[in-house]
This record gives sequence, structure tokens and C-alpha cells, in this order.
Amino acid sequence: MANPVHFRARDGFEADLVIERGATAVAAIEVKSATTVTTADFRGLRKLQEATGKRFAGGVVLYDGETRAGFGEGMYAVVIRALWEPL
Repeated sequence: MANPVHFRARDGFEADLVIERGATAVAAIEVKSATTVTTADFRGLRKLQEATGKRFAGGVVLYDGETRAGFGEGMYAVVIRALWEPL
């Protein structure tokens, strides 16, 4: 069973939703209302990646933009409306 939690590092960086799959895998989602996404938007996800090491499966920033993009090492920016659009 997956356990959803929130992550906040001591320096204030955070991930809105962290999903842990037992002791084996961790994935995270950060939600932004901005129409653009930058590397800085992934700081909280990268902090979580550092904290969880090999358990980190990937991170997604959901944002109000136009395109999906990769940001390296299992990190992706995905447009929010993709949640409602058919595949």
C-alpha cells in the first residue's frame, strides 16, 4: 500500500506530495500555479532525492503551462491539464 506524506527539508524546500511504497520506492509531486517551470522549481524534489537515495523513483512538477519537459534524473514537468485530457 502506498503512503502519501508531505516533505519539508530543514532549509524550507518541500515537496507537496510524497508517495512511499513501503521501504523500496519514493516518488514525489510538486504543484505550481505558474505558467512556466524552471530548474529552481525542482529544489524540493532534489532535496528529497538526496534524502532517499536509491529509493527515489522520480519527481514531477505539475504546472499551468503548455509543454511537458524532462529535467534530468527522473524529474519531469507536466502540465496540470494533462490530468483531465484523454491519453
